[in-house]
Amino acid sequence: MSTVAFYTLGCKLNFAESSAIGQQLSKAGFEKKEFQDGADLYVINTCSVTDHADRKCKKVVREALKQNPNAYVVVIGCYAQLKPNEIAQIPGVDMVLGAAEKFQLVDHLHTLVKEPKPLVFNAPIKEVNDFVPGYSLGDRTRIFLKVQDGCDYFCSFCTIPLARGKSRSGNVEATLKLVEEAAQQGAKEIVLTGVNLGDFGVEHEQTFFDLVQAIDQVEGVDRYRISSIEPNLLTDEIIEFVSKSKRFVPHFHIPLQSGSDEILMRMRRKYLRELYRSRIAKIKTLMPHCGIGVDVIVGFPGETEEHFLETYQFLNELEVSYLHVFPYSERANTTAKKMKDVVPVKVRMERGEMLRGLSEKKRMAFYREHLGTQRPVLFEEEERRGVMFGFTDNYIKVATDYDPLLVNTVANVTLSELDSQGWVNAAFDYAGVEH
Repeated sequence: MSTVAFYTLGCKLNFAESSAIGQQLSKAGFEKKEFQDGADLYVINTCSVTDHADRKCKKVVREALKQNPNAYVVVIGCYAQLKPNEIAQIPGVDMVLGAAEKFQLVDHLHTLVKEPKPLVFNAPIKEVNDFVPGYSLGDRTRIFLKVQDGCDYFCSFCTIPLARGKSRSGNVEATLKLVEEAAQQGAKEIVLTGVNLGDFGVEHEQTFFDLVQAIDQVEGVDRYRISSIEPNLLTDEIIEFVSKSKRFVPHFHIPLQSGSDEILMRMRRKYLRELYRSRIAKIKTLMPHCGIGVDVIVGFPGETEEHFLETYQFLNELEVSYLHVFPYSERANTTAKKMKDVVPVKVRMERGEMLRGLSEKKRMAFYREHLGTQRPVLFEEEERRGVMFGFTDNYIKVATDYDPLLVNTVANVTLSELDSQGWVNAAFDYAGVEH
């Protein structure tokens, strides 16, 4: 084996970990190939947060073997930790590696052989204690930097603690070195990622706020973005610091999951809706232009029509910019799976559609509110039919005519109009572009 290709499902954290494992393989002499180019080794990094993980995994395995029928296939990630024996039944899989073992892939390769039954290495999740950092340089403009892993919360619907283990991270000093290393890769933006990001540093008697303050001083990085952070861990001091920072952008993604206190308690969340409301109010008071994303689960067991309407009204009144909506799906070994008052799947889907409609209204209102204003946009390489895209600091998607000189540059642009595709068109003076 001399070439490797990756296929990554799920969250930004998975992409960061695929990149870290890819770097290990590169040091071991592997050349990275595109998926469709027929690599000798395929590594499939899986997710278990939503339904149909098995179906997705099977499809990717089949596609990999179409590219190279003699390829070796290794499956890693959350699904591999939770259901290794299920994956072992998929035709074409040669090895399954759990949460700890995935970072030892290079060491396991010498045992890789074509046998009817795949090799499975999967330690109990209680034995997974090490923190392995990493970062992903996906589109050459933005780095996803893993600074935390695992979760201690055990929300009643979630399998992540079973798939990734307890919360853990590096310390501020070690993370600073990683930030400096990532900055040298030339990306303009670093996105801080983790399973429960705000829990950073607990075992080192440090806090996420300590990290935010420290990396704000690192030269060579134009923008930092905080990915999803729990509302109870998004403190006033973090919000106040971001509002004054020149590098941390005015954009937060804050999971809500439900706007009903009764459902939040059934979910075993760490807050009630009034705390969430106060966080949004604090952000908007200091940063009226801030983009705010929200995660919501609909159709959780026991969610009546009244509970759902309570959530809908709560979100309708909040000054948020967009929603990520997830119909509840039963997960094995969770408390929620044993709950009664199950909401029919059809009702879950209907409620999801209603909230997605509200999300689009919120997003369009946020975009229109900023028309005619100037915002810094980081342009990416993505190109469709002569159009390229970028995001403002507060996460408005901007389109302009493709220009290779704009790739991986920050430009102050005027947000001129909203087009039929739902993007904001940019108007700017090329003299304002920072090459």
